[in-house]
Amino acid sequence: MKTELAPPLRPASERDREWALGLYLVLAALFVASLVTCNLIFRKFFFWTMPGMGYTFEASVGLLPYPLTFLVTDLISEIFGKKRADDVVKGGLVASVFTLGIITLAGSVPSTAWSPVSNGEFDHVFGQTVLAVGASMAAYLIAQFLDVRIFHFWKHRTGGRMLWLRNNFSTIPSQFADTVVVLVLLCLVGEIEWGLFWALLVNGFGFKVLVAALDTPIVYAVMALIRRRFGLAPGQEIAL
Repeated sequence: MKTELAPPLRPASERDREWALGLYLVLAALFVASLVTCNLIFRKFFFWTMPGMGYTFEASVGLLPYPLTFLVTDLISEIFGKKRADDVVKGGLVASVFTLGIITLAGSVPSTAWSPVSNGEFDHVFGQTVLAVGASMAAYLIAQFLDVRIFHFWKHRTGGRMLWLRNNFSTIPSQFADTVVVLVLLCLVGEIEWGLFWALLVNGFGFKVLVAALDTPIVYAVMALIRRRFGLAPGQEIAL
């Protein structure tokens, strides 16, 4: 049964408002930085052989910072609400498109004879960025908007209780959608071979599920501090 949440809390003083706005900007900055970093480094793949298991884990290094984006949108959703979370997702898209434009411009100008990075080296690392980032952005938009909406579905269903449930059961399905979509698109544009699809899907999704479970105590710790600082009721948001 759907339960009504307490109305959004408006900061009582200018100092409280500045504090809340500063927190929002820090979280938004972490989100954008993580997202842009993923798009810049994802073409390197790493491996890790699990001790005693004989299994070699292979994945893109872009997988390392990417789960942080879901942690941040969950925190923003919980503290500031759905609209502010959507705003950050849109801001991440703008930042990624802008970064792509700068990389494209940088690749179009010739390098000097003494440049530490030659035209060929630059193109080798960033040459397929347009196609790859396009695929990544399609998956990103689907996953992030799905994450925000599932998060708020469970938030209203539980009346703001059971934070662990909405943190995990919004992130896990959206991460699965993201992993499937980005791998399919990267295979279609030729960035990776179809033969690697299933191994990368299992590795990527498994890693994201593990991180989603591990970040739950972080969400609880941050929310405990925020609720104490502003006197928020369970599920109550701050209106900026």
